[in-house]
This record gives sequence, C-alpha cells and structure tokens, in this order.
Amino acid sequence: MIGVFSDTHGDLGAFDAAYELLRAKGARRFLFTGGRYTDLDEWVLWRRQKSRGGREYSDADFLADVTQWLVTPPQDGLARTPASREAPADLASEDDRRLVMERFVRVPERDSLAYRDPAVANKAMDLVGDTLCCVVHDKNDLVRDDLLNAQVFIHGKEPEPAVVQIGPRYFVTPGRLVGAAEQTCGLLEKAERNLSFSAFRLDGHLVLPPRVLQVDSRSTKLTVK
Repeated sequence: MIGVFSDTHGDLGAFDAAYELLRAKGARRFLFTGGRYTDLDEWVLWRRQKSRGGREYSDADFLADVTQWLVTPPQDGLARTPASREAPADLASEDDRRLVMERFVRVPERDSLAYRDPAVANKAMDLVGDTLCCVVHDKNDLVRDDLLNAQVFIHGKEPEPAVVQIGPRYFVTPGRLVGAAEQTCGLLEKAERNLSFSAFRLDGHLVLPPRVLQVDSRSTKLTVK
C-alpha cells in the first residue's frame, strides 16, 4: 500500500497525522506531492527532536548517528529496501531516518526553490505493481510525453480527493492537508491486476470509498456457442 498526501504548507502536525494514519492502515511507501517540498525534511527533524524530549540535535547526536550508520549492519544481513518492512514509528535513530526518507517520493511545487533547482525533478515516475504512475504537484505541469508514458497521474493542489478518468488515463488527488474544508489524504493499493484509491480525513473517516482504476489492459474473451 502507498500513502498519498499533499499541500501541508508548513503544518508539520498535519504531515505527522497523515503519516501515522496511513502507516496504521498499512502504507509502506508514501507519495508527497508537494505543497511545501521542504516539509518532509522539517518533519523528520521535528519528529527526531520530539523523540529526544524536545532537546535540539547536538554534535554528540550527530556523532552517535554516524557511528551507528558505520558499524551497524542491516538487519538479517540484507539491504533494507523501502518496502521490505513496516514504515518506522520512531525516527530517533539515523538508521530509521534514512529508511523513512527512502520510503518517500516527493515533488516540488512551482513557488519552491526546489522547483527551480535543475538537480530536482519537478515530476517523478513511480511503478505501482505493473502500472507506471506520474507524480506531480500541479497537473498543469504535465506535458505530452508524460501523458504518453504513464497511465495514472497523482497530483496535489486540489481541495478535495478525487479520481477522474479521461480515456484510459486516471488523475488521482488526495485533496489537501491545509487550505481546504477537510484535511484529507489517500491510500493507493493493488486490487488484483488493477489499482484502487480511497481517501480519508485525518480522524480516519472514509470520505472517498475505494475506486478501482482499471489499468489492466487484458480483457476476458467471451465464447458464444
């Protein structure tokens, strides 16, 4: 399962609530479609500070994190891939911080410095099952090549969660966590050979029942006798 949320605009409490809600519902990876690109970094620092009882990150903490990273092998001797275990509940250690960052795909919004940085992609391609998805903050940034290459487009900047189908393509948005009537986030998951998207308020109330995205092109052949 993949958690999807957008447009936090500096509200780290809303960011945290969306992460915890989607993690509790089984999300192991997350798509953050912008609305303040740096909120992911600030949220991680905020969570780590909370885990230390509000104490600021010190040089001693940095040295401890580096030491742990250098001497601690991955559990069970295998590299920990982003989907290999549950999303961490605690970000106190450098190991968990790196794991959380690996779980996120994020894209910048137009008014961010990251959007102007040539080293940061304004859109991201993510494979969900066998389906290529394009992640972008503003769907108006999509160009012809994006529409030709991907089948599902996940975007932010919309006040309410929605699934819109145009031909064989789907446009999916989780709504906003700031600046809308309701704070909402979404869950994208595999549904047999297709995908399913649903959305929730931060209190867990379902606001968009699961919508199946018919991304499987295989059709059932009928035999007429």
